[in-house]
Amino acid sequence: MNETFTLYKLIILYMLDKVDFPMTTSQISEFILDQGYTNYFTLQQALADMVDSDLLRVENTHNRTLYHLTKNGTETIRFFNKKISPEIQEDIDKFLNEKCYELKEEVSVKADYYLNTNHEFEVRCQIVENGFSLIDLKLTVPTETEAETIANNWARENQEIYTSILTKLL
Repeated sequence: MNETFTLYKLIILYMLDKVDFPMTTSQISEFILDQGYTNYFTLQQALADMVDSDLLRVENTHNRTLYHLTKNGTETIRFFNKKISPEIQEDIDKFLNEKCYELKEEVSVKADYYLNTNHEFEVRCQIVENGFSLIDLKLTVPTETEAETIANNWARENQEIYTSILTKLL
């Protein structure tokens, strides 16, 4: 069991090492669960263990969790990548190649909100590309319902909003 559990961790590290962006829980789950490697609860335990061991860094928003590979995670997968069979590596590479644009686009759009010191909600809407913000918009609204609505609409309509803002400003 311990060797198998270690393999799940190495698969996750390998996936994150192969991309230049963080991945969400659902993106990692899509591959691991669809391939039948393990169940959801074991996957969650593997992710939690790697965060505790400083192999992964977590970024939480109100509706998703992003996993970033740490320096320790990078060193670990470089040292132990031979423990992942060539067949599994090929499956991961195929998954990432087929879905890379979709996966990257999903994590490049960020929206989160929080209660500020004035007891209003600040909503931060971003589009990030290669670690740099294309847009970083902060709005203040009086209620959490409005903040959540803005965050959800940003997730669906960010391209149109970004284009509209650029068109108006240029």
